[in-house]
Amino acid sequence: MADAGRQDIWVEKYRPETLDDIVGHEDVVSRLRSYVAEDDLPNLLFAGPAGTGKTTAATAIARELYGDDWRENFLELNASDERGIDVVRDRIKNFARASFGGYDYRVIFLDEADALTSDAQSALRRTMEQFSNNVRFVLSCNYSSQIIDPIQSRCAVFRFAGLKDDAVAERVRHVAEAEGVDYTEDGVDALVYAADGDMRRAINALQAAAATGEAVTEETVYAITSTARPEEIEEMVTEAIDGEFVAARATLDDLLTERGLAGGDIIDQLHRSVWEFDLAERQAVRLMDRIGEADYRIAEGANEQVQLEALLASVALESE
Repeated sequence: MADAGRQDIWVEKYRPETLDDIVGHEDVVSRLRSYVAEDDLPNLLFAGPAGTGKTTAATAIARELYGDDWRENFLELNASDERGIDVVRDRIKNFARASFGGYDYRVIFLDEADALTSDAQSALRRTMEQFSNNVRFVLSCNYSSQIIDPIQSRCAVFRFAGLKDDAVAERVRHVAEAEGVDYTEDGVDALVYAADGDMRRAINALQAAAATGEAVTEETVYAITSTARPEEIEEMVTEAIDGEFVAARATLDDLLTERGLAGGDIIDQLHRSVWEFDLAERQAVRLMDRIGEADYRIAEGANEQVQLEALLASVALESE
Protein backbone atom coordinates (compact mmCIF):
# COMPACT_ATOMS: atom_id res chain seq x y z
CA MET A 1 0.00 0.00 0.00
CA ALA A 2 1.32 3.40 -0.93
CA ASP A 3 2.32 5.82 1.81
CA ALA A 4 2.38 8.95 -0.31
CA GLY A 5 -0.15 11.54 0.74
CA ARG A 6 -1.22 9.57 3.81
CA GLN A 7 -0.84 12.70 5.95
CA ASP A 8 -3.39 14.50 3.82
CA ILE A 9 -7.06 14.55 4.70
CA TRP A 10 -8.53 12.61 1.82
CA VAL A 11 -11.88 14.42 1.97
CA GLU A 12 -10.07 17.64 1.04
CA LYS A 13 -7.48 16.06 -1.24
CA TYR A 14 -10.18 14.52 -3.42
CA ARG A 15 -12.80 17.25 -3.14
CA PRO A 16 -14.15 17.98 -6.67
CA GLU A 17 -12.88 21.32 -7.98
CA THR A 18 -15.33 21.82 -10.84
CA LEU A 19 -19.05 21.35 -11.22
CA ASP A 20 -18.44 18.59 -13.76
CA ASP A 21 -16.55 16.57 -11.13
CA ILE A 22 -19.52 16.52 -8.72
CA VAL A 23 -21.31 13.17 -8.71
CA GLY A 24 -24.87 12.25 -7.85
CA HIS A 25 -26.55 15.61 -8.49
CA GLU A 26 -26.86 15.84 -12.26
CA ASP A 27 -29.96 18.07 -12.28
CA VAL A 28 -28.52 20.48 -9.71
CA VAL A 29 -25.17 20.67 -11.51
CA SER A 30 -26.87 21.29 -14.85
CA ARG A 31 -28.76 24.31 -13.50
CA LEU A 32 -25.71 25.70 -11.70
CA ARG A 33 -23.59 25.27 -14.82
CA SER A 34 -26.05 27.36 -16.81
CA TYR A 35 -25.82 30.20 -14.26
CA VAL A 36 -22.01 30.15 -14.48
CA ALA A 37 -22.00 29.96 -18.29
CA GLU A 38 -24.22 33.03 -18.54
CA ASP A 39 -22.37 34.79 -15.69
CA ASP A 40 -25.80 35.45 -14.19
CA LEU A 41 -25.61 34.02 -10.68
CA PRO A 42 -28.58 34.63 -8.35
CA ASN A 43 -28.47 34.23 -4.60
CA LEU A 44 -28.51 30.50 -3.89
CA LEU A 45 -29.82 28.34 -1.05
CA PHE A 46 -28.44 24.80 -0.81
CA ALA A 47 -30.44 22.52 1.51
CA GLY A 48 -29.75 18.92 2.39
CA PRO A 49 -27.99 16.50 4.73
CA ALA A 50 -24.29 16.61 5.55
CA GLY A 51 -21.72 15.29 3.11
CA THR A 52 -23.85 15.60 -0.01
CA GLY A 53 -21.83 18.27 -1.84
CA LYS A 54 -23.21 21.66 -0.78
CA THR A 55 -19.86 23.22 0.16
CA THR A 56 -18.17 21.56 -2.80
CA ALA A 57 -20.74 23.06 -5.18
CA ALA A 58 -20.20 26.54 -3.72
CA THR A 59 -16.41 26.43 -4.07
CA ALA A 60 -16.69 24.92 -7.57
CA ILE A 61 -18.87 27.86 -8.64
CA ALA A 62 -16.27 30.30 -7.30
CA ARG A 63 -13.41 28.49 -9.07
CA GLU A 64 -15.25 28.59 -12.38
CA LEU A 65 -16.30 32.22 -12.04
CA TYR A 66 -12.94 33.64 -10.93
CA GLY A 67 -10.29 31.11 -11.92
CA ASP A 68 -7.05 31.65 -9.99
CA ASP A 69 -8.57 34.70 -8.26
CA TRP A 70 -11.35 32.71 -6.61
CA ARG A 71 -10.00 32.92 -3.06
CA GLU A 72 -9.92 36.74 -3.17
CA ASN A 73 -13.51 36.89 -4.35
CA PHE A 74 -15.03 34.18 -2.18
CA LEU A 75 -15.75 34.58 1.54
CA GLU A 76 -16.67 31.46 3.50
CA LEU A 77 -18.23 31.74 6.94
CA ASN A 78 -19.58 29.04 9.21
CA ALA A 79 -22.69 30.23 10.96
CA SER A 80 -22.55 27.47 13.59
CA ASP A 81 -19.25 28.93 14.84
CA GLU A 82 -20.15 32.56 14.40
CA ARG A 83 -23.83 32.88 15.22
CA GLY A 84 -24.04 36.50 16.30
CA ILE A 85 -25.54 39.38 14.44
CA ASP A 86 -22.13 41.09 14.40
CA VAL A 87 -20.88 38.55 11.87
CA VAL A 88 -23.58 39.59 9.43
CA ARG A 89 -23.13 43.29 10.09
CA ASP A 90 -19.33 43.44 10.14
CA ARG A 91 -17.51 40.66 8.30
CA ILE A 92 -20.02 40.32 5.50
CA LYS A 93 -20.41 44.06 4.99
CA ASN A 94 -16.65 44.66 5.05
CA PHE A 95 -16.13 42.00 2.40
CA ALA A 96 -19.05 43.27 0.32
CA ARG A 97 -17.65 46.80 0.32
CA ALA A 98 -14.11 45.82 -0.67
CA SER A 99 -12.66 46.27 -4.16
CA PHE A 100 -13.68 43.74 -6.79
CA GLY A 101 -10.61 43.46 -9.02
CA GLY A 102 -12.54 43.83 -12.25
CA TYR A 103 -15.40 41.42 -11.43
CA ASP A 104 -19.04 42.49 -11.32
CA TYR A 105 -19.72 40.75 -8.03
CA ARG A 106 -18.16 38.63 -5.30
CA VAL A 107 -19.55 35.51 -3.63
CA ILE A 108 -20.24 35.04 0.08
CA PHE A 109 -20.79 31.46 1.20
CA LEU A 110 -22.54 31.09 4.56
CA ASP A 111 -22.36 27.48 5.70
CA GLU A 112 -24.87 26.08 8.22
CA ALA A 113 -27.01 29.16 7.80
CA ASP A 114 -29.83 27.49 9.72
CA ALA A 115 -27.68 28.00 12.86
CA LEU A 116 -28.01 31.79 12.57
CA THR A 117 -30.24 33.43 15.12
CA SER A 118 -33.45 35.03 13.87
CA ASP A 119 -31.96 38.49 14.46
CA ALA A 120 -28.89 37.57 12.42
CA GLN A 121 -31.08 36.26 9.61
CA SER A 122 -33.05 39.51 9.59
CA ALA A 123 -29.79 41.44 9.40
CA LEU A 124 -28.63 39.15 6.60
CA ARG A 125 -31.82 39.84 4.66
CA ARG A 126 -31.17 43.60 4.85
CA THR A 127 -27.53 43.08 3.83
CA MET A 128 -28.62 41.00 0.84
CA GLU A 129 -30.81 43.90 -0.26
CA GLN A 130 -28.16 46.55 0.38
CA PHE A 131 -25.44 44.82 -1.64
CA SER A 132 -27.56 43.13 -4.29
CA ASN A 133 -25.63 44.88 -7.07
CA ASN A 134 -22.18 43.57 -6.20
CA VAL A 135 -22.53 40.47 -4.00
CA ARG A 136 -24.11 37.05 -4.46
CA PHE A 137 -24.90 34.95 -1.43
CA VAL A 138 -24.75 31.15 -1.31
CA LEU A 139 -26.39 29.82 1.84
CA SER A 140 -26.03 26.22 2.98
CA CYS A 141 -28.28 24.50 5.51
CA ASN A 142 -29.53 21.11 6.58
CA TYR A 143 -33.12 22.27 6.97
CA SER A 144 -34.50 25.03 4.76
CA SER A 145 -37.48 25.34 7.12
CA GLN A 146 -35.09 27.00 9.59
CA ILE A 147 -34.39 29.82 7.11
CA ILE A 148 -36.81 32.75 7.30
CA ASP A 149 -39.14 33.18 4.33
CA PRO A 150 -37.79 36.62 3.26
CA ILE A 151 -34.37 35.03 2.67
CA GLN A 152 -35.77 31.96 0.91
CA SER A 153 -37.74 34.18 -1.47
CA ARG A 154 -34.51 35.97 -2.46
CA CYS A 155 -32.73 32.74 -3.38
CA ALA A 156 -32.87 30.02 -5.97
CA VAL A 157 -33.33 26.92 -3.81
CA PHE A 158 -31.49 23.67 -4.55
CA ARG A 159 -32.20 20.41 -2.71
CA PHE A 160 -29.21 18.11 -2.18
CA ALA A 161 -30.51 14.64 -1.40
CA GLY A 162 -28.39 11.92 0.15
CA LEU A 163 -26.08 10.45 -2.47
CA LYS A 164 -27.05 7.17 -4.08
CA ASP A 165 -25.10 4.06 -3.16
CA ASP A 166 -23.60 3.66 -6.65
CA ALA A 167 -22.17 7.20 -6.59
CA VAL A 168 -20.61 6.68 -3.15
CA ALA A 169 -19.17 3.29 -4.09
CA GLU A 170 -17.65 4.65 -7.31
CA ARG A 171 -15.94 7.52 -5.48
CA VAL A 172 -14.68 5.26 -2.70
CA ARG A 173 -13.08 2.93 -5.24
CA HIS A 174 -11.51 5.91 -7.04
CA VAL A 175 -9.92 7.25 -3.84
CA ALA A 176 -8.76 3.81 -2.70
CA GLU A 177 -7.10 3.08 -6.02
CA ALA A 178 -5.48 6.53 -6.17
CA GLU A 179 -4.01 5.97 -2.69
CA GLY A 180 -2.95 2.39 -3.40
CA VAL A 181 -5.29 0.98 -0.75
CA ASP A 182 -6.23 -2.68 -0.94
CA TYR A 183 -9.94 -3.29 -0.46
CA THR A 184 -12.57 -5.97 -0.84
CA GLU A 185 -15.97 -5.46 -2.40
CA ASP A 186 -17.70 -6.28 0.86
CA GLY A 187 -15.53 -3.57 2.40
CA VAL A 188 -16.84 -1.07 -0.15
CA ASP A 189 -20.40 -2.23 0.53
CA ALA A 190 -19.85 -1.70 4.26
CA LEU A 191 -18.50 1.83 3.65
CA VAL A 192 -21.55 2.63 1.55
CA TYR A 193 -23.91 1.28 4.20
CA ALA A 194 -22.17 3.12 7.04
CA ALA A 195 -22.12 6.38 5.07
CA ASP A 196 -25.87 6.37 4.36
CA GLY A 197 -25.55 8.85 1.48
CA ASP A 198 -22.83 10.97 3.14
CA MET A 199 -19.75 11.06 0.87
CA ARG A 200 -17.60 12.77 3.49
CA ARG A 201 -18.36 10.04 6.02
CA ALA A 202 -17.53 7.34 3.48
CA ILE A 203 -14.13 8.79 2.55
CA ASN A 204 -13.20 9.55 6.17
CA ALA A 205 -14.08 5.97 7.09
CA LEU A 206 -12.00 4.69 4.17
CA GLN A 207 -8.97 6.68 5.35
CA ALA A 208 -9.42 5.47 8.92
CA ALA A 209 -9.71 1.86 7.78
CA ALA A 210 -6.68 2.20 5.50
CA ALA A 211 -4.61 3.54 8.41
CA THR A 212 -4.64 0.06 9.95
CA GLY A 213 -2.29 -1.05 7.18
CA GLU A 214 -4.57 -3.94 6.28
CA ALA A 215 -6.96 -4.37 3.39
CA VAL A 216 -10.23 -2.51 3.87
CA THR A 217 -12.75 -5.25 4.65
CA GLU A 218 -16.30 -5.38 5.93
CA GLU A 219 -15.13 -6.32 9.43
CA THR A 220 -12.65 -3.42 9.57
CA VAL A 221 -15.20 -0.86 8.39
CA TYR A 222 -17.93 -1.86 10.85
CA ALA A 223 -15.42 -1.82 13.72
CA ILE A 224 -13.99 1.61 12.85
CA THR A 225 -17.32 3.29 12.15
CA SER A 226 -19.06 1.76 15.20
CA THR A 227 -21.82 0.52 12.94
CA ALA A 228 -23.86 -2.61 13.49
CA ARG A 229 -24.08 -5.07 10.65
CA PRO A 230 -27.52 -5.00 8.98
CA GLU A 231 -28.01 -8.64 9.92
CA GLU A 232 -27.40 -7.83 13.61
CA ILE A 233 -30.13 -5.21 13.57
CA GLU A 234 -32.44 -7.65 11.79
CA GLU A 235 -31.65 -10.39 14.31
CA MET A 236 -32.50 -8.10 17.23
CA VAL A 237 -35.82 -7.03 15.73
CA THR A 238 -36.73 -10.57 14.68
CA GLU A 239 -36.13 -11.83 18.20
CA ALA A 240 -38.45 -9.14 19.57
CA ILE A 241 -41.13 -9.90 16.97
CA ASP A 242 -40.93 -13.59 17.88
CA GLY A 243 -41.62 -12.64 21.50
CA GLU A 244 -38.07 -13.42 22.63
CA PHE A 245 -37.53 -10.17 24.51
CA VAL A 246 -34.66 -11.45 26.68
CA ALA A 247 -32.68 -12.49 23.59
CA ALA A 248 -33.42 -9.19 21.83
CA ARG A 249 -32.36 -7.26 24.93
CA ALA A 250 -29.10 -9.23 25.08
CA THR A 251 -28.34 -8.34 21.46
CA LEU A 252 -29.08 -4.68 22.18
CA ASP A 253 -26.88 -4.74 25.29
CA ASP A 254 -24.00 -6.17 23.27
CA LEU A 255 -24.32 -3.39 20.68
CA LEU A 256 -24.52 -0.62 23.29
CA THR A 257 -22.14 -1.88 25.97
CA GLU A 258 -19.65 -4.19 24.31
CA ARG A 259 -19.48 -2.54 20.90
CA GLY A 260 -19.98 1.04 22.06
CA LEU A 261 -22.66 2.02 19.55
CA ALA A 262 -24.71 5.12 20.30
CA GLY A 263 -28.43 4.69 20.82
CA GLY A 264 -29.17 7.34 18.21
CA ASP A 265 -27.14 5.43 15.63
CA ILE A 266 -29.07 2.23 16.36
CA ILE A 267 -32.31 4.17 15.91
CA ASP A 268 -31.07 5.44 12.55
CA GLN A 269 -30.15 1.94 11.42
CA LEU A 270 -33.51 0.58 12.56
CA HIS A 271 -35.28 3.31 10.61
CA ARG A 272 -33.32 2.53 7.47
CA SER A 273 -33.95 -1.20 7.74
CA VAL A 274 -37.63 -1.49 8.67
CA TRP A 275 -38.89 -2.10 5.16
CA GLU A 276 -36.07 -4.54 4.41
CA PHE A 277 -37.26 -6.91 7.15
CA ASP A 278 -39.74 -9.60 6.24
CA LEU A 279 -42.52 -8.03 8.29
CA ALA A 280 -46.25 -7.91 7.87
CA GLU A 281 -47.45 -4.40 7.12
CA ARG A 282 -49.03 -4.00 10.56
CA GLN A 283 -45.80 -5.06 12.26
CA ALA A 284 -43.75 -2.65 10.15
CA VAL A 285 -46.08 0.24 10.90
CA ARG A 286 -46.03 -0.55 14.63
CA LEU A 287 -42.23 -0.75 14.63
CA MET A 288 -41.94 2.55 12.75
CA ASP A 289 -44.26 4.22 15.24
CA ARG A 290 -42.14 3.02 18.17
CA ILE A 291 -38.92 4.06 16.45
CA GLY A 292 -40.28 7.58 16.03
CA GLU A 293 -41.34 7.75 19.69
CA ALA A 294 -37.96 6.47 20.95
CA ASP A 295 -36.06 8.82 18.65
CA TYR A 296 -37.99 11.82 19.98
CA ARG A 297 -37.49 10.84 23.61
CA ILE A 298 -33.75 10.24 23.13
CA ALA A 299 -33.43 13.61 21.38
CA GLU A 300 -35.13 15.21 24.38
CA GLY A 301 -32.56 13.68 26.74
CA ALA A 302 -34.09 10.37 27.82
CA ASN A 303 -31.85 7.39 28.61
CA GLU A 304 -30.93 5.64 25.34
CA GLN A 305 -30.84 2.09 26.68
CA VAL A 306 -34.14 2.44 28.52
CA GLN A 307 -35.88 3.79 25.42
CA LEU A 308 -34.48 1.12 23.11
CA GLU A 309 -35.38 -1.65 25.54
CA ALA A 310 -38.90 -0.18 25.78
CA LEU A 311 -39.08 -0.22 21.98
CA LEU A 312 -38.14 -3.91 21.87
CA ALA A 313 -40.53 -4.71 24.72
CA SER A 314 -43.39 -3.01 22.90
CA VAL A 315 -42.66 -5.00 19.73
CA ALA A 316 -42.44 -8.24 21.75
CA LEU A 317 -45.77 -7.55 23.48
CA GLU A 318 -47.39 -6.82 20.11
CA SER A 319 -46.49 -10.32 18.96
CA GLU A 320 -48.44 -12.01 21.75
